[in-house]
Amino acid sequence: MLEPNGPLPPEIYWRRRAFAIGILVVALALMIWLVLAVVRGGDSPGDAKIAATSSSVAKPADAPTAKPAGTGESGAPKSPSGSAAANPSGASAAGPCPDQSLAVKVTVEQPTYKTGEQPVFGIVITNISSVPCARDMGSGLQQVSVYTLDGQRRLWSSTDCYPDGQPDVRTLNRGEQAAFTVTWSGSTSQSNCAGERVQVPPGAYNVVAQLGSVRSAAEPFNIA
Repeated sequence: MLEPNGPLPPEIYWRRRAFAIGILVVALALMIWLVLAVVRGGDSPGDAKIAATSSSVAKPADAPTAKPAGTGESGAPKSPSGSAAANPSGASAAGPCPDQSLAVKVTVEQPTYKTGEQPVFGIVITNISSVPCARDMGSGLQQVSVYTLDGQRRLWSSTDCYPDGQPDVRTLNRGEQAAFTVTWSGSTSQSNCAGERVQVPPGAYNVVAQLGSVRSAAEPFNIA
């Protein structure tokens, strides 16, 4: 049965059989290779996906707040933020900000408030040096104070009743700013929150902001 039969010489039939068997072997090898490639491709590291996660840090109600700020506890600074975000990697490379490398400016949200309204003050801290630097700007280190217009009598300070605050180290590049807001209840205060707090009467007042030994210029406003 294996012996070739036909009008042609036997060696021709043997050659044809060998050629056909060779094609089958090549086709089978190619099929096995494709199957293995598909199986290995399904396990490729490229198919794995990494899920990014983020976390938020809860801030106390009396911590400083980013602009624009809503009203909170009367006279308490709110959670800080602003144009300069906290930058742990930059903080490791930048040196500390000495007082002389910073400028502090205070603003009043509106020039006149009615009695019983809560004035909102803005604080902007700017790096005026030529290099990046880092500074703790937590609410306990900022001080916003209201004075009589002649500056002779201090009526209220943000640290009288809220002396403590969460640390908030900021890295500021050259010319970069960090902005904060403080809402005042309109009542007087004393150091350590001693004594009775009373509503200030209508009149003209000044507000001043301070960080370390750096003080802002006084900004006037009115209570009508």
